[in-house]
Amino acid sequence: MPKLKTHKGAASRFHITGTGKLLRAKCGKSHFRRRKAPRVKRLYDEMIAVSGADVKRVKRLLPYK
Repeated sequence: MPKLKTHKGAASRFHITGTGKLLRAKCGKSHFRRRKAPRVKRLYDEMIAVSGADVKRVKRLLPYK
């Protein structure tokens, strides 16, 4: 069986924790950021878990992560 290719777009967008959870960044992070409150801008910096419905689909794109 040949080696599987990693989807590079997915590899740059998702991170896998040591326990195997998938993390993603929030949307709306860069556009119109100047007019947002500092508290809101800080909330954009943290990564959040990928929805349970999407985990299987994303893990298929990242076979060796």
